[in-house]
Amino acid sequence: MLYDNNGEPDSQSDGRLPSLVALRCFEAAARLENFSRAAEELHLTHGAVSRAVRALEEDLGVRLFERRSRRVFLTPSGRKLGRAVSEGLEVIRQAIRELRVGARQSRHWVLSCEPTLLMRWLIPRWPGFQAAHPRIDVHLVAGGGPFSFHNGIDLAIRRNDFDWPDSYHAVPLFPERVGPVCRPDQVSRWFTALGSKASLKREAPRLQTRTRPGAWRQWASLSGHTLPPGKETVFEHFYFSLQAAVAGLGVAMGPWQLVRDDIERGVLCAPMGFIEDGTQYCLLSATPIGEGSDRDALLAWLRGMA
Repeated sequence: MLYDNNGEPDSQSDGRLPSLVALRCFEAAARLENFSRAAEELHLTHGAVSRAVRALEEDLGVRLFERRSRRVFLTPSGRKLGRAVSEGLEVIRQAIRELRVGARQSRHWVLSCEPTLLMRWLIPRWPGFQAAHPRIDVHLVAGGGPFSFHNGIDLAIRRNDFDWPDSYHAVPLFPERVGPVCRPDQVSRWFTALGSKASLKREAPRLQTRTRPGAWRQWASLSGHTLPPGKETVFEHFYFSLQAAVAGLGVAMGPWQLVRDDIERGVLCAPMGFIEDGTQYCLLSATPIGEGSDRDALLAWLRGMA
């Protein structure tokens, strides 16, 4: 026992905590009333647990266990300390659980992305993001047009073809570039030439979509080409028109990011190239993306993929 300068016991030392390792060893041994099982639970040797408990007894100046015939039994002091340590460790465990759950939730985001872009551009590249950032948990959902961050969405990728609230923070990802696409074996059938001198033949079936009804007219206006009268097939969704082009059913208006993989694989080709249509895709967030944050890592990766 420690004494102060007047020869009295030092009351401050009475509140000093013993070794936390010793307390853990004691708690396991007290709960199981078996040093060997406590050692197994803590991945220690029997001797290590025994020494830790003896050191704790010496520190406290009381016997915590009675040792009889290779068995141990808690003394009244041992039961008192056992309850206190057990309750204290449970409080610590609960706090740690809450912190870890909170940390996981803070890293779990919902990223909403326009369906066709999600299907044809983002998902095929997503394993690369997961490999580069395994601790960042992002749930991908399909969604287009207006949305609210109050509906469980943390981030969104949208094309700026509609007005979003001024409070949204938008970071550009890439401009939209569009051009007619078709199967390579149909080029001579539906186009007069390649490159800047190419033009669409009258007999080329144009593939339209209800989600972008003015896509062909806008392209013609921007590129300076005249659309010849011809057959048009209208699909409900943009993705269907692109799949129809892959199947050889006609010529679709293809955004570069949505058809680049098919072009690289030789499934589609763009005889007249691509031009910017004046819109762009952006990453939207409710608050600014902090430099060096996990969301900044996602932003950098998205831009890198573009």
